[in-house]
Amino acid sequence: MNLITGEYNNTLDEKGRVSFPAKLRNALGQNVLMITKGLNRCLWLFTQSEWDIFQNKLMSRASMMNEKDMLVVRHFIVPAQEVEFDKSGRLSIPQSLREYAGLSKECIVLGIAKYMELWDSHSYSQFLESSESSFREAAAEFTDISL
Repeated sequence: MNLITGEYNNTLDEKGRVSFPAKLRNALGQNVLMITKGLNRCLWLFTQSEWDIFQNKLMSRASMMNEKDMLVVRHFIVPAQEVEFDKSGRLSIPQSLREYAGLSKECIVLGIAKYMELWDSHSYSQFLESSESSFREAAAEFTDISL
């Protein structure tokens, strides 16, 4: 799989399907993705191999006897579903996940190297505005990166 990067504006149709650009589908190299709840009311999409890595890391760290660990497991693992691109290059987003992310007609797909995020466009804009100062603080901590 090639690294997945970029920002893609898409629309969600009345049946809950979102179109993916051919460039993005080609970079994935497969027709099936795993989709689950992410942080900040977005959805995370993984190839099967990246999902397996994520899931295994999460489950190997989590203890069934630790309430906080189980909250995290229930948030990410339980709602995960396999979705397949149709012949038109669309993914049908399950209703429960559409509701969690507040997806409306206008959506945005973000390629973040080894996974993707699917956001409602308006929610993403609000997130960027509200997190600007936190972003600047976090970016300042990357002192070991130089060009």
